[in-house]
Amino acid sequence: MSDTPIHQGVVIFAKNKKKVSAFYRGTLDLQALEEAPSHDVLRGHGLEVVVHAIPRKIAAEIQMTQPPAVREDTPIKPTFVVTSLEAVRVAALATGGLLKPMEGAWHFRGATVLDGHDPEGNVVQFKQLDA
Repeated sequence: MSDTPIHQGVVIFAKNKKKVSAFYRGTLDLQALEEAPSHDVLRGHGLEVVVHAIPRKIAAEIQMTQPPAVREDTPIKPTFVVTSLEAVRVAALATGGLLKPMEGAWHFRGATVLDGHDPEGNVVQFKQLDA
């Protein structure tokens, strides 16, 4: 696993590192390379996702709702190519996230594209390449 070349990566800050890490492991089929109280390093398929715990003092001030409030007002949205949007849907629901219904999908540059969010409301986009 550690010998696999990494072509891209992203760092996600999380109030609940364990829950957010489970979401990205499941939706992107990643393996934990490293797990520490402050962060998890997840890798696979040329991708590295670091889920970094927000310091307790700051995290205590962040209120989470159920379902989570979707954070659509951020200037960045990570996008990931996946094998199956339906597999992502199952994994997202199992780990506290969501993938929008297929009726909301669109086609762009040879892929079916659909937005969702992780358990803390961070918007994530998934792309399944067209056959």
